[in-house]
Amino acid sequence: MPPALLLPEAGRPAPGLRASAGIIAAYFVLQFAVGIAFALAIGVMAALSPTGPGIDAAIRTTLGQPAMQALVAILSLGVAAPLTLWRARRTWPQLWLLARPPGFGFTPPRHLSFFALAVAAGLAAPILGSLLTQWLAHGHTVTQDIQQIGGNTPLGLRIPLVLVVVCVGPLVEELLFRGVLLSALMKRAHVGWAVAGSSLLFALVHLPGLQYQWYALPNLILLALLLAGLRLRSGSIWPAVLAHGANNLLAVAVWFVAINPPG
Repeated sequence: MPPALLLPEAGRPAPGLRASAGIIAAYFVLQFAVGIAFALAIGVMAALSPTGPGIDAAIRTTLGQPAMQALVAILSLGVAAPLTLWRARRTWPQLWLLARPPGFGFTPPRHLSFFALAVAAGLAAPILGSLLTQWLAHGHTVTQDIQQIGGNTPLGLRIPLVLVVVCVGPLVEELLFRGVLLSALMKRAHVGWAVAGSSLLFALVHLPGLQYQWYALPNLILLALLLAGLRLRSGSIWPAVLAHGANNLLAVAVWFVAINPPG
């Protein structure tokens, strides 16, 4: 194995694989925990009502409503994202502003043209990825949980849901996968293997939201490879965040406007 990538300024190595896996797992577990806490709170409130249903029935009825599902998604990300950013900033403060791995790249890119390239990549990735997915699916319908939630959510909740999906999610996921994890893998493997490993894990952790439809994996891997390329070529995390957000924006524009226009 190559030696640890030490920082001359701080003398500390890049994040380890255990720490990387821990912060990624904590991010997704925290989202799940917030959803469970919200459901339990609804159930307790219903149980305290003299004429209300029991806890189990109240949870099933409430979480079956698209508006409540959207609210859970907003709250989950709204809690998990800032806590994850805070933890990463507190754990690796000296890596935050370094351009190249083991730094996380919260610094301007080498050239502003990378922002234009990021927008182009972010808009092209879902188009190319959807064609690839349709070819692999052989006529099967490809659905996402967020698609089903957002398509039936009232307009008042669609707007904050879009902001969370387009802005908050990409920022945290780029930090985790193209910042922390990619740095940890590059400490132990060639950059190509590090990019491949981080891209594969990025795709796998999104499988539950795709109802475990394996034929959606190549689309996610393609997106992750483009994002990793932007991160490494530009020396900054921001083009990858912008491309990720543009990718999600195109998806929600189709889901929320073209297919299910607001009522």
